[in-house]
Amino acid sequence: MSDSETLEQLRSAISDLPAPIYLRVKQGIISQIRSGSWLAHQRVPSETELVNALNVSRMTINRALRELTGEGWLVRMQGVGTFVAEQKGHTAMLEVGSIAEEITARGHHYRNQVVALEQVKADEKLAHAFSINVGEPLFYSQLVHYDNDMAVQLETRYVNPALAADYLQQDFRLETPHHYLSKVAPLTSGEHIVEAVLADESQQGLLEVTTNQPCLLIQRRTWHHSQVVTVARLLYPGSRYQLVGSFTGQ
Repeated sequence: MSDSETLEQLRSAISDLPAPIYLRVKQGIISQIRSGSWLAHQRVPSETELVNALNVSRMTINRALRELTGEGWLVRMQGVGTFVAEQKGHTAMLEVGSIAEEITARGHHYRNQVVALEQVKADEKLAHAFSINVGEPLFYSQLVHYDNDMAVQLETRYVNPALAADYLQQDFRLETPHHYLSKVAPLTSGEHIVEAVLADESQQGLLEVTTNQPCLLIQRRTWHHSQVVTVARLLYPGSRYQLVGSFTGQ
């Protein structure tokens, strides 16, 4: 793609965005990358070209490019230029979404491996989380999710049998736990805890990471009205995935 075509795409992408100009430039560039219009390792127009094409100040363009570089969208090489970075997968930090849909939306191939699917008894910690008695039954599943055959999430999940009676009968190679639970017990509220951790030996083998490779962990509990539906631990290799969130000022 020529620089003129690249600039025309960007002008179109930012024209109607309701945001400050530097943020409109950022969002426009991100939209071009996410859509696949701007490919990994593709050269981005220079600051001068962007200033002239978008009719904005150099300070605005510099800020947008600097922040996009810091956030991992671009790579700036001194004396050479600015290029689209090889993108990590990403998941929305404050949303409960389907990892299968996230992966296929990027045009990648999704698959999973079901490691465990069984009934277990609630220990003290799980009993407290579900507001049930110690020893009561829970359903348990563990899956590895793959993006283009690369392990990107280890999902460990406990499920309330009262709200998903047929959970153990599902073929989660065809339909993810998230999709099934969204049908039988749609979430009405949830909570997240996010932290950086190191994987244990079993997790290292399933995610194909090394002993000292940092991981991102989301601990999630969701409700259907007044009842807890599921308690899940979602573990991501830090080098392959990132959590994304956004907010607006008041």
